[in-house]
Amino acid sequence: MTEAGKPHSASRARLRRQPQQARSRARVEAILVAADRILSQEGYEALTMRRIAEEAGSPVGSIYQFYPDKSAVVDALGQRYLVAFKTAIDDLVERAVEGELTDLVGTMVDVYAELFQSQPGGIALWAGRHLSPELARADEASNTLIAEGLQSVVEHLTGGPGGERAQRATRMVVWAANAVLHEVFKTGGDPDLETVDELKRMLHSYWEDLRGRLTAAEG
Repeated sequence: MTEAGKPHSASRARLRRQPQQARSRARVEAILVAADRILSQEGYEALTMRRIAEEAGSPVGSIYQFYPDKSAVVDALGQRYLVAFKTAIDDLVERAVEGELTDLVGTMVDVYAELFQSQPGGIALWAGRHLSPELARADEASNTLIAEGLQSVVEHLTGGPGGERAQRATRMVVWAANAVLHEVFKTGGDPDLETVDELKRMLHSYWEDLRGRLTAAEG
């Protein structure tokens, strides 16, 4: 996530003060939930400190206690979204190592589809690319970490290091899945889950081909 591998560091650096008490932590949580709701329902341009205060039911001054400006709120939200994706790939790696991942593609797509669906503000944010340079770099680093985690899963399931071939393939899977899921969940209303099923079919075919090539290379 960051060069030091600490996904929260960017959002922490932009906080005016760390919430120490439960009351302050709850206030920060309410601020971020409100910002996510505004992003998903009204769009980035509607996201102002005053509008966040209205949505959170807090005085606008209480937001400035923690965040110096709107961009700091957006960065904090972005870091939260990215941490959720990193946590998900770590869980997939652990399940693969423990032999619990019987359907790599189906499980991976379902996990990430659920994350996209549960983070509507994140979809609006990334679709519009209203990212600070810092958050854009974190996004790229996150995609790299997800691809690396997926490569670990692939290599575990195929029984050996996949090298550049596995690295390239898992990077392509992350790009493809991101693009399709952004399209599925970027609009309001019910998502087109049949398109998610088509993504699974596409990636299943690719996975079977890749597994065959990697297994043959190992043999």
